[in-house]
Amino acid sequence: MFKGQPKGLFALALANTGERFGYYTMLAIFMLFLQAKFGWSQALSSQVYSIFLALVYFMPVVGGILADKIGYGKCVVTGICVMFAGYLALAIPTGANALGITLMLGALLLISVGTGLFKGNLQVLVGNLYDDPKYSAKRDSAFSLFYMAINIGAMFAPSAATAITNSFLGKAGLIYKAAIPQLAHQTLEGVITPENASRLAELQAQMPDAAIAGMAPADFSSYYIEHLASAYNMGFAVACISLIVSIAIYFACKNWFKHADVTAKQAAKGNAPVVELTPKQTKDRITALIMVFAVVIFFWMAFHQNGQSLTWFARDYTLPFATGATRMGFNIWILALLAVSIYTLFGIFQSESSKGRITCGVVTAALWGCAYWLFIGMPDPLNIEPQLFQQFNPFYVVFLTPISMAIFSALANKGKEPSAPVKIGLGMFVAALGYLIMVMGSLGQPSPASLQGTVSPDPVVPMYLITTYLVLTFAELLLSPMGISFVTKVAPPKYKGLMMGLWFASTAIGNYLSSIPGLLWNNVPLWANWAILMALCVIAGAIMFAMMKKINEATAS
Repeated sequence: MFKGQPKGLFALALANTGERFGYYTMLAIFMLFLQAKFGWSQALSSQVYSIFLALVYFMPVVGGILADKIGYGKCVVTGICVMFAGYLALAIPTGANALGITLMLGALLLISVGTGLFKGNLQVLVGNLYDDPKYSAKRDSAFSLFYMAINIGAMFAPSAATAITNSFLGKAGLIYKAAIPQLAHQTLEGVITPENASRLAELQAQMPDAAIAGMAPADFSSYYIEHLASAYNMGFAVACISLIVSIAIYFACKNWFKHADVTAKQAAKGNAPVVELTPKQTKDRITALIMVFAVVIFFWMAFHQNGQSLTWFARDYTLPFATGATRMGFNIWILALLAVSIYTLFGIFQSESSKGRITCGVVTAALWGCAYWLFIGMPDPLNIEPQLFQQFNPFYVVFLTPISMAIFSALANKGKEPSAPVKIGLGMFVAALGYLIMVMGSLGQPSPASLQGTVSPDPVVPMYLITTYLVLTFAELLLSPMGISFVTKVAPPKYKGLMMGLWFASTAIGNYLSSIPGLLWNNVPLWANWAILMALCVIAGAIMFAMMKKINEATAS
């Protein structure tokens, strides 16, 4: 799967891995941070979260337009610098006051602008590598590998955020308890009920420091919120370090891809061959892309519940511990070993020599052995925190990428590989199945409004969320890397940056619409949130297949 790829792919993928690690470390705890520090409701937190995600994915439109004029590489480097300033501002501990809110919002704006300059243009550079006829047949597989590299960074992010949070809480004589932040805010606002006050007292008594366990409720509430928020700030600081690594890789390996850092205008000046399209071909291709963009809005609306409603479900409706084999999923090192093992396992069959096959076999067995050794040393039951569920999606992406590539490669050899638009349509139906699992897990559960800041008296096992993330990852692999590849292949040369920006703009709209479950959270039964998302995915998939003939005709020219 790696053979025959230009080495520029690996340099750009690694640069993106570092940036994505920082971004997803921040995102894993951001919603929890908003509610813990400011005491905001699900509706308000969801709005801020969704607007931020929308800006992150809308700004590549601006970045793409700018890059088509001044160059992709310049925008990538500028973007990293702007993002660094944003993460640095977000890492500064402040009070839960107007100044703190202003600094936080300013930091989010800088991160959004920086990502807009960086993200889409880096992917255009990857696409340009495959304009070379020597590599053109490997475009789809290249973006699958690129997407896999992104998720390596994302996979480690929740565990990194959790480790940092727990470390700083421990230094303050505290341990994490999901229900405390909201109960603490109720105490400070004077609206806590006697039942919830009793619940807070029980949780306070579990703190390892006797002096803290004996504090007055109001003092404990202030102390806990202050130190939990500061612990989250330290998690945000990790993103600054990851960006330094990212920019170092970019400059160290720049010679591997600098020939791809050429806009259509620059290529024309250099007398390089440029594909010329007629006005009709240009219009048809742009129309086809816009059709695809319109459909994927609904996928991103459903998919990006991981940082909000799915995390709330993990916090309020899922057991805070794992038992048996399920514990493996909450140890990032076991997941990492298993992720590497799938590649060495494929190496057994793909190696061209007996020595290579034996080596891969031995390494695979060793990786499995190490994973088992780590597993038997884990406590049973294992306490888990809600953000840890977010590591399943990137793990599944890394683990399943070689499998999906092998399946589609086999279909391609038989001339039966579905087109990118068909894969996107199928992805929508698969996403609907993911939310069907959530509907099943939510039946019989009390509504969020009835919990009043506590957790469900009968929480479900973690497997509901673990399975949901698996199914949503199947959908993502059908849709996201294939969609990016489709844009770089179909976009008119003069508008590559803009078209990639519009791909992210459709993601931005979906991200903003992802706030809908947050707005409905306290107003409808729990299962209804998932049913709405499931229905929208089915409708979008049906629309995609209804437009398939027009899309194929437009992109065939």
